[in-house]
Amino acid sequence: MALTYKDAGVDIDAGDEFVRRIGPIVKETHRPEVLANIGGFAGLFAMPSGYREPVMVSGTDGVGTKLKTALATGRHNSIGIDLVAMCVNDVIVTGAEPLFFLDYFASAKLDVDVAAEVVSGIARGCSESGCALIGGETAEMPGLYKTGDYDLAGFCVGLVERSEIRTGDTLAAGDVIIGLHSSGLHSNGHSLARKVLLETLGLGYDARPEALAGQSVADVLLEPTTLYTRALRGLSAQALPWKAAAHITGGGLIENPPRMFSKPTLDMQFDIGSWPIPPVFSLIASAGVEESEMRRTFNMGLGMLIAVPAESADASLACLTSLGYAGSVVATLVPGRGEVRF
Repeated sequence: MALTYKDAGVDIDAGDEFVRRIGPIVKETHRPEVLANIGGFAGLFAMPSGYREPVMVSGTDGVGTKLKTALATGRHNSIGIDLVAMCVNDVIVTGAEPLFFLDYFASAKLDVDVAAEVVSGIARGCSESGCALIGGETAEMPGLYKTGDYDLAGFCVGLVERSEIRTGDTLAAGDVIIGLHSSGLHSNGHSLARKVLLETLGLGYDARPEALAGQSVADVLLEPTTLYTRALRGLSAQALPWKAAAHITGGGLIENPPRMFSKPTLDMQFDIGSWPIPPVFSLIASAGVEESEMRRTFNMGLGMLIAVPAESADASLACLTSLGYAGSVVATLVPGRGEVRF
């Protein structure tokens, strides 16, 4: 009997079915600049009009061990939103408009239903962010991944006017920090969260401890990362001055805020109690995780920080609220050495 690629664990027919299945979903994300259909060797995207000195901005990321919860619970419909958010939220802090997105999906054996669910989430994230899903790669690698497992990576490209790049050069003492509230854990710190919730506290994914106010452990762990594109683009559209921004990802509230400083001459003084902390963080801390470790691991309820002049804070918050974002003034910039204070 002649051997085939399928005998080695790679099903080309399943790959073809997957491309057919996701075609309409992907097409719904397309912008007028998209020049090629799915299935080609590369995605083609025309330069948008209106830019004088366009600068390209790129970002890439994954979703970390949040995948383990999706795999353990069989809930794959929102992990793609996380993938887009982790890339797009990094790109937009420069002032860029996200243009297009590509994904990488790798598994031991392609499960068309699961993969289509994941890509459906990616498409929803792209639509929410205004960027087109123009391509990706689906790889079957038997022997490299365990059966049933998969991995994800995402890639985003945006565009910003050179004169409008947010570098942090104009930050000054007295500027305030608007914190946009997170939806929860987002996609960082899940290794510690899972260890505490599942092992230290002995909770199952279906458990609904009183501290989580009716949500299950799985609900909390899989809550999608908030997409902040409309927030920053909305401020710009209203000509409200924002000077810099920081996406709170790995490194939490310790390592990410100083990344908006171009020079270490300012500190960020947080006002504890000025924003709501989601219950999951209190539950994790109750198991013995020290406050310093919580702050350097998790976002603690703040997904995006935006530096604005103090006099425009109220107008900025009103604009953000009108766009559906909850936020509050959470910190002030003071003379210092590029550090955060609590």
